[in-house]
Amino acid sequence: MPALITYRTPVQEDWVDYNGHLRDAFYLLIFSYATDALMERIGLDADSRGQSGNSLFTLEAHINYLHEVKLGTEVWVQTQIIGFDRKRLQVYHSLHRAGFEEALAASEQMLLHVDLAGPTSVPFSEHSTGLLQGLVDEQRQLQAPVYVGRVIGLAKK
Repeated sequence: MPALITYRTPVQEDWVDYNGHLRDAFYLLIFSYATDALMERIGLDADSRGQSGNSLFTLEAHINYLHEVKLGTEVWVQTQIIGFDRKRLQVYHSLHRAGFEEALAASEQMLLHVDLAGPTSVPFSEHSTGLLQGLVDEQRQLQAPVYVGRVIGLAKK
């Protein structure tokens, strides 16, 4: 299966800092938009959220800033499902640009399926579970992402 591309955008002028680089906060914004697009792929689009009252909340997000991203660069996000259970979804987003093989940034995220009325965690619907499993099956041949399960800390000598 080719990579699942969930979001595309040019880097906008108000997203860059004094060095002409994409600000750290906007990496998360781009990855957040990719999560929104993924939600549509797994049956949690705006209409479904309105009818069911269910959505995804981000519990944790790790970002690795790997290469410079400059103003006007056309970037896209590739998304891989790392795993899911009844209520949680672990995803890996990587940021890319044309003509450059390596990821520009990577984000591992843990998402929780919630009933917004609580809010409280609830199991995924059968429909969403089936769509998630379909993505996992399609991505089975993909290599494990490099930046999954990393921990921040100073190396001890």
